[in-house]
Amino acid sequence: MTAPFDLELRGVCAGYGEIQVLWGVDLVVRAGEITALIGSNGAGKSTLMRALSGLIPIRDGTCRWGEQDLTRCDAAAIIASGIIHVPEGRRLFGAMSVEDNLLMGAYARRPNRAKLTASLDHVYATFPKLAERRRQAAATLSGGEQQMCAIGRGMMGAPRLLMIDELSLGLSPLLVEQLVEALRRLNAEGMSILLVEQDVITALELCHAAYIMDMGRITRSGRPDELLADPTIRDAYLGVID
Repeated sequence: MTAPFDLELRGVCAGYGEIQVLWGVDLVVRAGEITALIGSNGAGKSTLMRALSGLIPIRDGTCRWGEQDLTRCDAAAIIASGIIHVPEGRRLFGAMSVEDNLLMGAYARRPNRAKLTASLDHVYATFPKLAERRRQAAATLSGGEQQMCAIGRGMMGAPRLLMIDELSLGLSPLLVEQLVEALRRLNAEGMSILLVEQDVITALELCHAAYIMDMGRITRSGRPDELLADPTIRDAYLGVID
């Protein structure tokens, strides 16, 4: 895998039509690290992911990926740069098989057969359940298996940065633990990860650095141990009052 870059956002503003959702967001994803974006429902986390993916335009501010300026790039150029987005809700093609869904993730790369096979083998090694279900329609998978398939499809794009929106939503603690371990392995292989997550404990146990978003603004950032030690954050997000 090519060495990853830092992703740096400075003063990013974005929204939908006349509605502005993001207000001057500053955020850095360090190369080779897992960075978590934490916040309540409606805080603007998914909007930020869409802006980073080129699905909605960045109205103001800058987005740099190493030496490359992605601020005005479209989704195709962002994918080609090595940034892959696993969206909230998984968005699988339900009538297609697991393997066909995975192959869709490699479409933009157009790899040769050897590289395609190697990528599939990597996904199946990471998520053995998908190998067992490879001929099964994606719609028949459990919620956890669908999330594995969505992440596997992202892996097929050979990302240097994998962005995952709501890893644990609707899943049992056991399945979440399996997904967390898979992300740790991918990160140990050199993949940078930006994780959007409402489950604060899961996010802070996994990440190297975290940002807290509220009303479209970053309100706090730091190492996970620093954030967990802050009584204001513990009260607001964990229901703990010291």
